[in-house]
Amino acid sequence: MAKDQGPWGQNDNGSPWGDTDKSPRKAKVIDLPKIKKPGDFDFSVKWIILIVIGLWLASGFYQVQTGEQGVVLRFGSYVKTTEAGLHYHLPYPIETVTKVNVSKERDITLGGEAAYSASNAAGIRNGSSNYGRELNSFTESHMLTGDENIVDINLNIVWKVKDAKDYLFSMRDPDTTVRVASQSVLREIVGQSEMQPIITGDRGKVEDETKEELQKLMDEFNSGVVIVRVKLQKADPPKQVVDAFNEVQRAKADMERFKNEAEAYRNEILPKSRGEAAQRLQNAEAYRQSVIKRAQGDTERFMSVYKAYKQGKQVTTKRMYLETMEAVLKNSDKVILDPSAKGSNVVPYLPLDKLKSK
Repeated sequence: MAKDQGPWGQNDNGSPWGDTDKSPRKAKVIDLPKIKKPGDFDFSVKWIILIVIGLWLASGFYQVQTGEQGVVLRFGSYVKTTEAGLHYHLPYPIETVTKVNVSKERDITLGGEAAYSASNAAGIRNGSSNYGRELNSFTESHMLTGDENIVDINLNIVWKVKDAKDYLFSMRDPDTTVRVASQSVLREIVGQSEMQPIITGDRGKVEDETKEELQKLMDEFNSGVVIVRVKLQKADPPKQVVDAFNEVQRAKADMERFKNEAEAYRNEILPKSRGEAAQRLQNAEAYRQSVIKRAQGDTERFMSVYKAYKQGKQVTTKRMYLETMEAVLKNSDKVILDPSAKGSNVVPYLPLDKLKSK
């Protein structure tokens, strides 16, 4: 670099501001933008505030879809429930709205893997091992019947919301509440029933009674829940005793078969025996009547003969003699002799028996 030359060009004294020996330069005038007046600035702020307030007020509009209910809260306290359509509430944080789907069907299942997963989700845990899984499934699905047997039941409950306010504020955990209430009602009904009807074919009765009692219980809780349907998916003896139970069922089936066969034989024999007994009674009665009538006839005949005998003893005696001889000689061979042929060597003979045979 040349002597006395600064970093900004040539000068005599090395000053960065140029040649200081020359006369001062004329100051350069800078044209700054005009500053707005205070009144103009205040007007712009007011417009911004009005826009913000307008947007805040407009945020209170909300749309409730078909099949939903909107629950409006003011500082966390219930205000009203709105149905489907466009509505307005005071903007946040004064009021808020919670939308609840009241047309969606929800379901829970008691027993099995689904029950274990649901119980874990609700915080009811028995450990992470398979033993905990089996234990939870056993305690929920196995129930004691009225005849002191254990039945393994899987029950599906379908429900939906009918009142969004009660649904949100009456229960802390609706799914868990419905599950616990369903299990309690089902245990009560099964505990009053025998095992055989539940397993073989009376499931409809258990389903209807469970639905009715569960709905009553949920109404007492003011839960805002309606039970749509209850389906008994499985009702079997526990797998630990299923073989023994099947043996018992086969024995009962054999017993029923033998009973039916005996009943059929009874139904076949009894009418026939009753018919024969009735016929014998009728024959005996007919014989009794015939004997009585014959005896009465003989008595009357004897009395008539006795009266005739009293009136004419000789005639009656001869008549009785003739009748007796008729009875004695009726089946005998007879030979008739001509009394006028006395003294003759020829015996007149009339073969009446031969003539009769012809």
